[in-house]
Amino acid sequence: MEKVSTVNIRPGVNVLSVLPHLNYKAWFALAEFVDNSIQSSLDHRKQLIRAEGEGFRLRVDIEFRSNENTIVIRDNAAGIASSDYSRAFRPAEIPPNASGLSEFGMGMKSAACWFAPNWSVRSTAIGESIERTVIFDIDQIVHDSVEELRVISSEVAAGKHYTEIRLERIRKFPRGKTIQKIKDHLASIYRVYLRDGALELFVDDEPMRYDEPAILKAPSYRDPSGPVVEWKKDIDINLGDGRTATGFVAIRETANTRLAGLALFRRKRLVLGSADEGYRPEDIFGRPNTYPYQRLFGEIHLKGFSVSHTKDGVKWEESEDEFLRQLRAELSNDQLPLIQQAREHRTKAGAKAVRQEAAAALQAAAANLNNKSLYAQAELAAPPYSPPFPAAVPDVGSDTELPVLPSEDVEEAEVRLQFRSEHWIVRFELSYADEKADWLTIRDHPSITDPEPREVGVRISMLHPFMAQFPTLDTEGFSAILNVAAAMALAEVAATELADRHPSAVRRFANEILRNHMSKSISDE
Repeated sequence: MEKVSTVNIRPGVNVLSVLPHLNYKAWFALAEFVDNSIQSSLDHRKQLIRAEGEGFRLRVDIEFRSNENTIVIRDNAAGIASSDYSRAFRPAEIPPNASGLSEFGMGMKSAACWFAPNWSVRSTAIGESIERTVIFDIDQIVHDSVEELRVISSEVAAGKHYTEIRLERIRKFPRGKTIQKIKDHLASIYRVYLRDGALELFVDDEPMRYDEPAILKAPSYRDPSGPVVEWKKDIDINLGDGRTATGFVAIRETANTRLAGLALFRRKRLVLGSADEGYRPEDIFGRPNTYPYQRLFGEIHLKGFSVSHTKDGVKWEESEDEFLRQLRAELSNDQLPLIQQAREHRTKAGAKAVRQEAAAALQAAAANLNNKSLYAQAELAAPPYSPPFPAAVPDVGSDTELPVLPSEDVEEAEVRLQFRSEHWIVRFELSYADEKADWLTIRDHPSITDPEPREVGVRISMLHPFMAQFPTLDTEGFSAILNVAAAMALAEVAATELADRHPSAVRRFANEILRNHMSKSISDE
């Protein structure tokens, strides 16, 4: 065992002053310390088992001490051996084994300096009985161009092995929701190690657990009454030059805008797509308001790729497009078309899960459309009908009556507007009753002999595949849907009463309504 009284930290002392400006996120900075602990336990696995028995488990504790403005990271790994001190504290000193999680020789130094101007490392190595402490004061080191740091040594009982890192005077101490976000991301980053029991990770004494998403088990959208299928597909992509991507992609049982997406791993450790920052290239996932974006998830393990120096991104080197091309082909394969299934799969539960939001959007959209100035308009651009509508014209497509739905299956709102110098009431219904219903059905009961305002009923099926494409519509988006539905209803009524034999009549009337009347509710806002 070497005697260690000082540790040389050159070359690159001035580099330490640059490290606080790295583009880290708190969870990836903390992950640098966890990486070192994991790698230490892997490199010295046999020694740790001999010392602790077959039941040995690596444990890493992260503690946020807000009253001290300090973060403490402790582990029960193999510690820093005396022979490693000449390398462990020098910036950019690549370790002898760079094939593991500690590959750049910068992780602990860069993360510690990013968090705090003052930090220390206290460690005792397995098989040694000396505890050594090294203290870093970055401002002093840079100001005085210090190249050697004193190592404080003391004797400890044989059999001890641990490392404790103290980060003091934290520049931006994590609080509240940020702490929870750190927990979520760390559990996501180390899910493989947590899953197989190789790591026990605690944050403020809370054990980290990764919640596995439930995978959709349902018939194919092409055969709703067919056999139940588990919508999970193994992925094995060869990109040449020793670069591969393996793992799985699946469909979440319950859509989740925040947590869907791919997680990309290298060496069993996540590097891209943790927690609520899933990797969701648009070519595969589409836009945020689509179901593939909210339902597809998976774990892809990359081999033969480099990562960024902060280990939170992949260096694709022009291979990402080919990876995505092959992945999309796999996910669109007719044998198990995950993208299409994610897009087309519908459940009442899924639609009803966002019913409260849809009902609120309906009322807000109706309020926007109920612009009183529509009644106050002077003569509209199009002249009134002349001669008036014939009193009796055979119905050419509207439903003369819509079945009454139970209140639990419908949301209602009313819109008043003016079309060709007549006042109308459009009664909207959002239906949750029938998955096979048409997207739009109309109750057409207006008559020129009835007093104004005239009425038309419009029922929109929220379980229809068209509506399911927009599961997260806001008020503005929902207003657009209502505009189109109302325009189609009124245009159909007008074309019917005119007995117009030209199919383009509905389109012409719909264009007129949308251009001259419906758009006003948006332009007036």
